[in-house]
Amino acid sequence: MESGPGAGEGGTVPGQAEDGTDPRRWKALWVTLVAGFMSLLDVTIVSVALPSMQRDLHASAPSIQWVVTGYALSFALVLVTAGRLGDAIGRRRIFLMALAAFVLCSAAAGAAPSITLLVVARLAQGVAAGCLAPQNSALIQQMFRGAERGRAFGMFGAVVGISSAVGPVVGGLILALADGPQGWRWIFYVNVPVGAVALLLGFRLLPRTTPGRRERLDLGGVALLGCGVLALMLPLVMAESGGVRHLWWLFPVSAAFLYGFVRWERRVAAREGQPLLDPQLVTTTRGYAAGAALGTLYFVGFSGVWLVFALFFQNGLGYSPLRSGLAVTPFAIGSACAAAVSGRLVDRFGRLLTVCGLVGVTLGLGGTALILLLAPAHVAAWLTVPVLFVGGLGSGCVISPNITMTLRDVPVRMAGAAGGALQTGQRLGGSVGTAALPGIFYVVLGSGAHNYHAAVATAVGLGIGPIVCSLALAVHDWRRDRRGDGEPCPPEVSHSHLHSRQG
Repeated sequence: MESGPGAGEGGTVPGQAEDGTDPRRWKALWVTLVAGFMSLLDVTIVSVALPSMQRDLHASAPSIQWVVTGYALSFALVLVTAGRLGDAIGRRRIFLMALAAFVLCSAAAGAAPSITLLVVARLAQGVAAGCLAPQNSALIQQMFRGAERGRAFGMFGAVVGISSAVGPVVGGLILALADGPQGWRWIFYVNVPVGAVALLLGFRLLPRTTPGRRERLDLGGVALLGCGVLALMLPLVMAESGGVRHLWWLFPVSAAFLYGFVRWERRVAAREGQPLLDPQLVTTTRGYAAGAALGTLYFVGFSGVWLVFALFFQNGLGYSPLRSGLAVTPFAIGSACAAAVSGRLVDRFGRLLTVCGLVGVTLGLGGTALILLLAPAHVAAWLTVPVLFVGGLGSGCVISPNITMTLRDVPVRMAGAAGGALQTGQRLGGSVGTAALPGIFYVVLGSGAHNYHAAVATAVGLGIGPIVCSLALAVHDWRRDRRGDGEPCPPEVSHSHLHSRQG
């Protein structure tokens, strides 16, 4: 049975310490976190620059929207496949190749002379980001063990939460500093020097492995999963141009492809093959199924509310993009503080930590919705500071502990695919939220007296619904763990079975 940090790539790790750990693991972690922060930040940072891009490139509204949606779509499409490739041929190799591609695509996006070339560069940038993302969690599985793994996942969870929340702030700040008609290009150019430094450090610090037996990629699983995710994501990312209304028929098509994917993977596993995503991860790995479902539900509400807040503060109250981003900064600060601590506490409190965090998020966003509904416009943003901070503290106790508990018992050899599947669920949940909640905002806004306060309160209130569902799931999982029946089979049995199947 392979259980050491270097086992994930089928060989030994040169230069390990006597206890099997890499002495440079914490420095290597910072390299992966910087790269992960850049790739996740680019999901939201671009939104504040869309108006200036549209003016400079003389683009139509549907085409400029693809600068955002194209990145999100290609990002989600490759997560599981890229994670499996990292498991099979080397996470360090995939990470460095993807990071180099991300830097080049960022430069190409910044220099794009037309909207067509900008969209193409963003699609390629999304593919590179999707190849980077699963390597982050897999490298943590590979480099760390025990309590250190919880701390590392805590830092990774902080990056996930903060990058999603501060995108509008960072974008507004860059636009304020790079004043002028071409200032939006620096939103992409800023990735180039940071990414280049991370690439050089990655070559030096990321752990090398001795290659093991070459594994074949499950091309049938890649095709079925890719078609299923594409059919599900496409109507959602095109929601603002009527994608859900005109492309609704893709939802049953997606269900058919995903059902076919599950059947295919079971068949490959039954034949002792090498599935893209082993069904044993869901059926026998403690905490994986519940954690993946919880993360998907949480990101439906978590991701959608930021666009709603931006619409309210900018269109309703007339805030600048930077001021609008600063208005929700207390949430990001609270999330960063809690995530840094919660990674150290997850081994002690387990799922209870997530339960408490989800209660905090529910109270924080619920209080914010009430304040924005009832408070005068000139003081509303100030009154939301303490409740948004509470919500951020809660979020910091949700994302990183859930990642830790979802992946901690995953066999290291499957860490990339498992992390990719977890993040695919989060991307899908985020796409549902960012499509549905702004739509609800506009429906309420257009149905009455053009009341922005009622619109934001309704949209945020409904966004709390999926978060409450994830809370119910967390409570159920916590109670099951307390009863001691939360593990279908001992982890060593599950892991040995998976390892023997894969050589």
